[in-house]
Amino acid sequence: MIAWRKRYVGEGRTGQLADRPRRGRPQTVRRDRRAEILAATLTPPPQVLGVTHWSSRLLGVELGISHSTVARVWAEHDVKPWQTEMFKFSTDPQLAARVRDVVGLYLDPPAHAIVLWRDEKSQIQALERTQPLRPVGPGRVKRRTHDYLRHGTTTLVAALEVATGQVADACHPRHRQGEFLDVLKLVARAYPRRQLHVVLDNDATHKHAKVQSWLAGHPRVHLHFTPTYGSWLNLVEVFFAIIERQALRRGDFASVDELMAVIRRFCNGWNPRCQPFTWTKDADHSSPSSGVKHLSSRRLGRPGKGAARDDC
Repeated sequence: MIAWRKRYVGEGRTGQLADRPRRGRPQTVRRDRRAEILAATLTPPPQVLGVTHWSSRLLGVELGISHSTVARVWAEHDVKPWQTEMFKFSTDPQLAARVRDVVGLYLDPPAHAIVLWRDEKSQIQALERTQPLRPVGPGRVKRRTHDYLRHGTTTLVAALEVATGQVADACHPRHRQGEFLDVLKLVARAYPRRQLHVVLDNDATHKHAKVQSWLAGHPRVHLHFTPTYGSWLNLVEVFFAIIERQALRRGDFASVDELMAVIRRFCNGWNPRCQPFTWTKDADHSSPSSGVKHLSSRRLGRPGKGAARDDC
């Protein structure tokens, strides 16, 4: 009671109610034992076990300790053997030059020119659920069956204008040099007498002889290619992620025509309300984990930090 009174006199009611630091329970796992657990975790399991990575229970049995001890050591050192992530290093010999070229268009576009991000989202499936969807309600999320019927696929070709964020879109059953030329001609007609800079990936259809012949007759159209395995540099991929989340992933389509109508309706609704994305990393700091992650959008009138928002 004396200690409580002194605390109240010195710190008031707040100090009386606040908990004090304590020594806590002493560690039950020695430092050398922790090092052994971490070393074993980072070593592949024996082939006789037939597994690709350790679980806390398997490693606990192997070391003769409880699985909770293993899990506690993993948590303290942020070790997660059950997780995996994808990566791919670009092998493009022109990697640095292409990154600087594309990022330069984002950060400092040519004056009085139009810069477009262009790509295709291929193999979009028209999936029809075997039973009607159950709508969202109080205390209940929207529900759908796990099984479905396939009614074919389509390819969404989109060109996103850097200055406005507006999209010119078209759906095709396939993606060939003929369809690509149609898109180029459409874009050229949409922006007459203007220099056009179009950012593309390294698909072979973009370098076809017929495409090169058409470009030779239209010198105001300039193609810029992202590096190999560098499609994340193309900001139209952000638009594809948005349409996937907001219109396609939870859709129910009885035919390809219905799927294409939904895509068209989304794009028509996107253009009046959207505003441009903003690339915030220079060429020296752009990477799949920084350049795309640090996209911001001025949709709400204030630039944001972190991933591009999809609420426009």
